[in-house]
Amino acid sequence: MSTEETVTEISTPRADESQDAEGTETTAKGQTEAAEAEADGTEQRSTGEGDLFRQSEIAADYVEGLLDILDYDGDIDELVSGGRPVVEVVGGRLQSLVGQRGATLEALQELTRLAVFRQTGTPSRLLLDVGGYRAGRRKELAAVARNAVEKVKEHGESVRLEPMSAFERKCVHDVVNAIDGVASESEGVEPSRRIIVRPAD
Repeated sequence: MSTEETVTEISTPRADESQDAEGTETTAKGQTEAAEAEADGTEQRSTGEGDLFRQSEIAADYVEGLLDILDYDGDIDELVSGGRPVVEVVGGRLQSLVGQRGATLEALQELTRLAVFRQTGTPSRLLLDVGGYRAGRRKELAAVARNAVEKVKEHGESVRLEPMSAFERKCVHDVVNAIDGVASESEGVEPSRRIIVRPAD
């Protein structure tokens, strides 16, 4: 085998127009990669359950106002899950709020976090989901991660995945980090930041 590491390119399948997930990026077996800051753009702070639910309520009100302006119908649930505030929107005709590969959803999430920050003065790790996009996308990315792991184990060479959002990278890192013999790391800068899956040291 050559001394230069061979890298294989793999593409993710397209999201089936209605799914997404979380947002802390983890690398090489359990290390968070400047993690919360990159995946969420905020510092992690200890926030009580009541404060987190208050953030989700503020976010839900903001999203409800946005739906009214756009004349979209949707049921909005606010909750706290995994130590972070979550707002889920379910209903028909919501695909335009997700956008290609979840790009519109990510932008709406940032706007909603800003709305929460303006009222609370605290940066929020709020997770916004529309039409169940994040859950479905998480499944797709788990398949991509397992496929990359198989290639790494079969050929002993690193596999470079296509550029992904922080949320998508987090999903892949989580799967890879749970499997022995492989590790993952991110390289590049947004919006071209991507994951490399490689044999573990």
